[in-house]
Amino acid sequence: MTSMAPDERIGAHIKRAEQALLAAKNAAVKPAAVTVPQYAALLWLAEKPGVSAAALARLCGVTPPTMNTVLKNLQERGLIDRTPHELHRNVLETRLTQDGRAVMEQADSGAVRVERALAEAFTAEERAQLIALLGRCAEVLDGQR
Repeated sequence: MTSMAPDERIGAHIKRAEQALLAAKNAAVKPAAVTVPQYAALLWLAEKPGVSAAALARLCGVTPPTMNTVLKNLQERGLIDRTPHELHRNVLETRLTQDGRAVMEQADSGAVRVERALAEAFTAEERAQLIALLGRCAEVLDGQR
C-alpha cells in the first residue's frame, strides 16, 4: 500500500490532461507535417524572429539539445534560416522562411481549434480560475526543485 492513493495525486491528473492535449495537438498539426515541438518553435519564431536556439528552447519548454534537433529538422525542410548574429558570431539567429510561415499558419489553424474547444468547455470565470490554479501548481513545483 502507498502513502497516497493514485486518484488523490494532482500530478497524475495534470499529466493526464497534458497527454490528452498533446495527442489532440499532434492530430491537429499533422496535416501541416510537423510535430508539436516543431509547431511550437515555428509559432515562437513568428513572434520573435531572430531568437537564439537557447532562448527558443526556454520558450518552448524543451532542452537545448532537443531544440537543436527540432531546428535541424526544420532547416532541412527549408522552413527556417539560421544566420550568425552580427555581433556574436557563435550565436545563430533563426527566422522563418516563406514556406515556414505557411506551414506555421496551417499548423496554427489546427492548434487554435484545439485551444478554442478546450476554452469553450469552461466559463470565462472557470478559465481564469484554471489558469490561476495551474500557475500556482507551477510555482509550487518550481519551488520543489
